[in-house]
Amino acid sequence: MSEENILFQPIKKYCRHNVATCSPEDSVHKVAGNMRDLRISSMIVCEGVNPLGILTDRDLRDKVVAQGVDPALITAREIMNAPLITVSEDDFIFEALYRISKNGIHRICVVDHDNRLSGIITVTDIMRLQTRSPQKLVRDIDQAATIEDLKSYHKQIQGLVLHLVGTGVPPRELVRMIALLNDQLLMRLIDLLRASQFSDLTGKFAFVVLGSEGRREQTLTTDQDNAIIYADNLPAEEIAQIEAFSEHLINALIEIGIPPCPGGIMAKNAFWRRSFSAWKDVLNDWLTIPRPENILNGSMFFDLRTIFGDPELEKGLKEMLVEHFRREKMFLTRSAANVNRFRPPLGLFGGIKVEHSDQHRGQLDVKKAGIFAITEGVKALAMEAGIMNGGTRERIVALLDKGVLKRKMAEDLEASYNFLVFLRLRCQVENIKAGKLPSNFITLAKLNHMERGRLKLAFEEINEFHEFLRVHFRVHLLR
Repeated sequence: MSEENILFQPIKKYCRHNVATCSPEDSVHKVAGNMRDLRISSMIVCEGVNPLGILTDRDLRDKVVAQGVDPALITAREIMNAPLITVSEDDFIFEALYRISKNGIHRICVVDHDNRLSGIITVTDIMRLQTRSPQKLVRDIDQAATIEDLKSYHKQIQGLVLHLVGTGVPPRELVRMIALLNDQLLMRLIDLLRASQFSDLTGKFAFVVLGSEGRREQTLTTDQDNAIIYADNLPAEEIAQIEAFSEHLINALIEIGIPPCPGGIMAKNAFWRRSFSAWKDVLNDWLTIPRPENILNGSMFFDLRTIFGDPELEKGLKEMLVEHFRREKMFLTRSAANVNRFRPPLGLFGGIKVEHSDQHRGQLDVKKAGIFAITEGVKALAMEAGIMNGGTRERIVALLDKGVLKRKMAEDLEASYNFLVFLRLRCQVENIKAGKLPSNFITLAKLNHMERGRLKLAFEEINEFHEFLRVHFRVHLLR
């Protein structure tokens, strides 16, 4: 049976039916002794065959020992967790996993049609059934002991995405999962480096990720975009230690399999590693002299998100940006003008234009054709409105709440963005399966009739967004 189908099997086939139980009137002392003898961490409290609640090791610790209560004088009923969260034995395993996740628990009781105890299933049980589970991979990454382990898990992240793209998981959830796993891998690498070589590393700095990684919108073509902000007035030896740490970290990421940024936007390079005050000076230059390279760098940096270190440094720079954009809009106007350079490839009569070069004949770059305009245009509007956090979808929602975007445009933008990301991911998966490097080029002839129609509609909606940006930021007044 394929692993994706495991989640849609009935729970009764896989739950443990031999469940330890106790009476609600049993003393906690008796229950704890039975749990010790059976070497288990929980007990289902039943009245006859009907489960009422659950009593766990944590309950014994928090409600009895920590409170100084005599366990011989209280009953299981008094400290059990009730009402009990249950699933039917005929529910799918997916339903059990959903309820476990929703309620922040580790195990769930299984009942039959008459609400009689049938079994129990735990997160661990489900993980054993599905080796390609995102939850299992998170746990494995968190327990990685070497860089070589992390290199293996980085490959598994890609393998998991390849596996899930064809199973109907929405693009939004796939992208969020990629971001979660990449963050987890990066944080574990930092932990390993600190434990082995940088145990006395100062905490007065922040390692931040930028661009799509800062927005949590990576796909399968992600390279490195990161920087370091360190506190003002650090002694020279601490700055030198941060420099050494950044070099080790970036080189380790490359070793793991995350490629370097072609433009050098990495914390190991001095330009992207500065004190808080130095970064304020650089940002001021970018904002007041909006040359093309400054717009490019600023757009990348404005998506900064702290992965490790002092988040107040990120907060301080964002507060500076909010204050600047409250007074001055020229940088945003130039950014909007730059976005307007990337028009969707629609022909004069509404047809979709494709590349004619030998390398990409019949294809189009879906990032340049539409994704870039949405992410960057939404970002410019968000910064003007003082919205500095979140990804593209969160910013669209916030702009709708603030009245900057009308509901139809907000919904159209999000739907178009989701569709374009789906096409991008699917194409990247096809490239990898064919032994090619993943790219942003999709082949128009491979789309079915409905997909071509949806792509044309997305491009038309993005053209409307271009016009909105042009008018909103008065791009036509630029010289």
